[in-house]
Amino acid sequence: MNKVFLIGNLTRDPELSETNSGVSVCRFGLAVNRRRSGTDGEPQVDFFNVTAWRSLAETVNRFVKKGNKVAVTGSIQIRNYEDNAGQKRTFVDIVADDVEFLTPKGSGGAAEDDFVPAAPKKKPALEAFDDDSDIPF
Repeated sequence: MNKVFLIGNLTRDPELSETNSGVSVCRFGLAVNRRRSGTDGEPQVDFFNVTAWRSLAETVNRFVKKGNKVAVTGSIQIRNYEDNAGQKRTFVDIVADDVEFLTPKGSGGAAEDDFVPAAPKKKPALEAFDDDSDIPF
């Protein structure tokens, strides 16, 4: 089973684009702290490239930005390619199945203008009930 769960901070703003067939794709970097510090006492961090597709891509692009904390659930995808110099390279990518936003609203997260509160619903007015009318039985 290929399943990964990461919690970290975005290293750059999400980049939204579309494939030739019109499918939305969003790419962003994620910095994840390791449990232990290095021998010099400095925290160790792993950096991942994350890709989200379709409606998840559009949602991520709309509501998160550099520095936001997110939880990503997905799978690891490894691709091999040859660069311009003829060197064989390996590219590791996290393909997101779900992204949960962990940065609280209003704490430097997504633009406040993107969150539009719903108008409060009015309760229907109650009508007076005449219980003095004649009852047929």
